[in-house]
Amino acid sequence: MGLALARRLPGAYPVTREPSPSHTASKPGVDLLAPDLTATAPGALRVWAALVGGFTLLWLASLPLRNASIVDMWWGPAFVLAWAVYASAHGQPTPRTIALGLLVVAWALRLAWHIGRRNVGHGEDPRYVVWRTQYGASWWWFSWVKVFFLQATVAWVVSWPIGATMRAAPPFPTLWDVASLAVALTGLTIEATADAQLRRFRASAPAGAVCDVGLWRYSRHPNYFGEAVVWWGIGLVACGVPGAWPTLVSPVLMTWLLVRVSGVAMLEPALLARKPAYADYVRRTPAFVPGRLRRREP
Repeated sequence: MGLALARRLPGAYPVTREPSPSHTASKPGVDLLAPDLTATAPGALRVWAALVGGFTLLWLASLPLRNASIVDMWWGPAFVLAWAVYASAHGQPTPRTIALGLLVVAWALRLAWHIGRRNVGHGEDPRYVVWRTQYGASWWWFSWVKVFFLQATVAWVVSWPIGATMRAAPPFPTLWDVASLAVALTGLTIEATADAQLRRFRASAPAGAVCDVGLWRYSRHPNYFGEAVVWWGIGLVACGVPGAWPTLVSPVLMTWLLVRVSGVAMLEPALLARKPAYADYVRRTPAFVPGRLRRREP
């Protein structure tokens, strides 16, 4: 990540810490690689409680609606809530806190708008319909565990870099901050562009057609790739805070979920079954990271 270039930074810039009796000012020679497993505290438990409470309210709303997929639209705004709770736990926001907050708000609002536009008025997502049928009469309470509580807990873990950037850091902005935020903004641009290209394609393409234009020519899931890049950028911002590098578990978890659990791995079988041309698309197009294309079969 670039931090391995120097074990210690001689004459390092002064470190600004939030006032707390348990934290003292750092001395010159800040060790960025010494892990601090409390890098998201204080506020971490408050964030978890707020997320569980918020997702539980969504669960209660989903019961009369018989639609668990309302949770999807609130995935992004959950991180705005996490940012706000972290910020309140640390007192007056710093410039880094504000910059990261603006990025999180932009990402969250775009994602909520995109998912809401896609889902509202179209009934429950087929994934949840399958689970509703599978669990029968038990689904009403099991949906809280499997969907709402689980997403709240995952969102909490993913939010750790946000909390870490508020706890302690060199003056903002550093070159590391600029580069890391540029990575996150690049990911957001990729994600938004891919979603817009897919939406335009679906509006005019015949049923069963495979979108292989624009970014979709180089990756079967460029929107998921962009999402992962956003969180790697946020994780890199956190790496500029002494001891906060363990919070890179956040982008690692997000990338794993997008590739192996809720993203690529879940969509691909359905797309192969529904679209005859998708098999050739799979053969010639990388699944996640954009790359070189292979020739079409004659």
